Amino acid sequence: MNAPFAINLLGWKKLKKTGKLVPNNADSDSDRSKLLAKHTLEALGVAPDVVLPDAPDNLGPPLEHAVCDHLKTALPAAAPERVWHVDHKVTVADFAQYEHLDRVAKAMRENTTLRVDLGRDYLIKPDVTVGITYPTAETGTRPHLHAAVSCKWTIRSDRVQNVRHEFLQMIRHRRGRLPHLMMVTAEPMPSRLASIARGTREADAIYHVAFDALKTAVAEVGNAKQRDDLSEIIEQGRLLPYGVLLPTLSSR
Repeated sequence: MNAPFAINLLGWKKLKKTGKLVPNNADSDSDRSKLLAKHTLEALGVAPDVVLPDAPDNLGPPLEHAVCDHLKTALPAAAPERVWHVDHKVTVADFAQYEHLDRVAKAMRENTTLRVDLGRDYLIKPDVTVGITYPTAETGTRPHLHAAVSCKWTIRSDRVQNVRHEFLQMIRHRRGRLPHLMMVTAEPMPSRLASIARGTREADAIYHVAFDALKTAVAEVGNAKQRDDLSEIIEQGRLLPYGVLLPTLSSR
C-alpha cells in the first residue's frame, strides 16, 4: 500500500554542513525523526548508502508532480466512464463550485477598497486538483472539483496551518458540493502526522506515501507515544495508505 513512486523519491541525502547521510524525509535536527525515517527506508528496501541522483533540496514539488502524474494516468483507467481533469496548481475558480470567484477577482481588480477589505485568501491553487465533467453537463460548463490534494513532503507547524487555512477557505467559498480535501505526505513522525489529522478535520484524510513501511518502522523502533499516536490516527481513519487514494476518488 505504499505509493508506486515512493522509492523514486525516498532515499538519502548528504548534509551540506557535515557531509553525513540522513533520510531525505527526516528532520535532520531530530534524532527520533532520523531513526524512524531510516527504518522506513529499510522497510522499503532502499539501500543505506545510496544518495538519489540529482535530488533537489526541496522535494515538495517532485511529490506534487508524482501525485499529479499518477492520478492523471490511473483515474481514467480506473473509471473510464468519467471525464477526468487532473492538473497541477490551477485555481479553484476554474471549477463549477468556485466559478463565482472569477467575478470577485474582477471586482477587486477594479476596486482598491475591496482588495484591502477582502484580501486575496480566496485565490487558492491546490497542489493537485481532480475535476470531473459529467455526461449531462452543458457545453462550456466548468468541471466540478472532485478533490483538492495538498502535497507536503514533511510536516512542520507552519505547513499544517497553511493546509488548514487553504481548506477552510475552500469550505467557506464553495457553491455546491464540497470536494474531497486531502493531503499526501512522506512525514515519518507520528506526532507531526497527528497534528494535522486531529482537530476540526479540515482535511478529510491524510495519505502516506510509505504507509506500510512507516508502520513497520514505528513497530520496530518507535517509543510508546509514537506507537500510540500512529495507532490512534490509523484506527480513526485519519491516516490512510496512499494505495487507497485511487479507489477512493474513482468510486465516489
